[in-house]
Amino acid sequence: MFAFRTAAKRALLLRPAPLVAKASRSHRSLATLSLPKHVAAPRSLRYRGLQTSPALAKTISYNLADIGEGITECEIIQWFVKPGDKVAQFDKICEVASDKATVEITSRYDGEVVKLYYSDNEIALVGKPLVDIKMDGEGPAEASVEEAAAEETAAEKQPSQAAPSTPVDQPTQTASAQPHDYSASRTNDVVYATPAVRRIAREHSVDLKFVPGTGKEGRILKDDVLRFVNNGPPAVPTAAQTPGAPTPGAIQTSPSATSSHAPLSSASAVVTGTDREQSLTPIQRAMFKSMTESLGIPHFRFKDEIELDALMQARTRINSYLGSDADAPITKLSYMPFFIKATSLALAKYPILNAKVINDGAPRLLYRAAHNIGVAMDTPGGLIVPNIKNVQTKSLIEIAAELQHLVNKGKSGAISGADLKGGTFTLSNVGMIGGTYLSPVVVSSEVCIGAIGKTQRLPRYESVVEDGRVVEKVVPKHILVASWSADHRVIDGATMARYATLFKQLIEHPEIMLANLK
Repeated sequence: MFAFRTAAKRALLLRPAPLVAKASRSHRSLATLSLPKHVAAPRSLRYRGLQTSPALAKTISYNLADIGEGITECEIIQWFVKPGDKVAQFDKICEVASDKATVEITSRYDGEVVKLYYSDNEIALVGKPLVDIKMDGEGPAEASVEEAAAEETAAEKQPSQAAPSTPVDQPTQTASAQPHDYSASRTNDVVYATPAVRRIAREHSVDLKFVPGTGKEGRILKDDVLRFVNNGPPAVPTAAQTPGAPTPGAIQTSPSATSSHAPLSSASAVVTGTDREQSLTPIQRAMFKSMTESLGIPHFRFKDEIELDALMQARTRINSYLGSDADAPITKLSYMPFFIKATSLALAKYPILNAKVINDGAPRLLYRAAHNIGVAMDTPGGLIVPNIKNVQTKSLIEIAAELQHLVNKGKSGAISGADLKGGTFTLSNVGMIGGTYLSPVVVSSEVCIGAIGKTQRLPRYESVVEDGRVVEKVVPKHILVASWSADHRVIDGATMARYATLFKQLIEHPEIMLANLK
């Protein structure tokens, strides 16, 4: 029998290639190869090789693609699919958050989801499998005659080994052979919540699938989670309940306790929280890295008061005009576009503050022509700093329109890598939350940063003319403090002071700013 099988293999291997290919393409049986009548076909060819059978579906591993900006890992925010779901090209698979932005991953294939490699809030690596998809349509090309012959030879070397009873399309039971399948605990529910809300839920060990959302289209808000934490069911006691034990969660009193008004001892205090460790979010990891690098930068800090009264009057007149112009891209200006434009005009006179330190053994400065002013934003996912490109070429209205566009994208978690790339100078308006005197931190890709404190109505002296003579009076003024930090390795105090003084002049006298607009 062994001689017969060996002759069959040789006959197959010595057949002309076109004939073998033709048989494979048409799924013909082995008989069409015209083997000698006294030679039996090998077992692997009779049952697997070129027999007529439907094409098997091909299961592929869909890897997490490189989303740019040097990102190597992302956090899984939520899945939109589960094993068994049908997907088509461009259908949403999951939402991931990097240290730059939140991105929705879509399918490149038509087929059925077989396996998810990660669960919610886990870190997925770029270039590694994200999900397995069984593709619709034709499967992979069938095994070649040479492969079948090789498998037959291997089978003959182990004649006593039984064929595996596990079907081909089912995973084996070896735990180390396959990554853990996280899909078993998923439901049909899709949770819509921002990364900040998910972080709060993790901190309170709350499963968002059980939290009713009151936001738009059922989106879960921060208040929804906190309401669920406060009004949720009481914790189940760990001690075993006896038949006569009180109902869990009920408050038990005794006659002695009710009759006495003595304060509770420290031994009876109830601890409601527990210590826990929590991984940093992608944005927190990015901030951790950049602020650690900033520790090597010696900071020179400068603060100065700025009067806003004249700018407030100019802004009121501009907003009155915008409100009457139906074709205007925006309906009103905030103060931030004025601060951004004044920053650019001051940088034009002191370009070293728009430079970058290159320290690769021979320290030098890269002077950058574009004024890409970064604006620090407090978003639901954390602090991000998108930038407005080429501020030096834009008008106040254009700056305001682009700023509003970035704010809207930040609220929805749609800030892209392009919005975050290429910043040359940063301005923070943290005074909107609070704080008068601030100490912003310079990042390694820039040499200067500014922070605007809150506006206050304060008494100040002002010289006025009364009856032909100059007198000083105490008058109310709207005051804010602008705080600046510079890389003291390359920026001296005098340059920082001159820049801050010019910025103050442009804000206090907006007509000078308008006169310098191009």
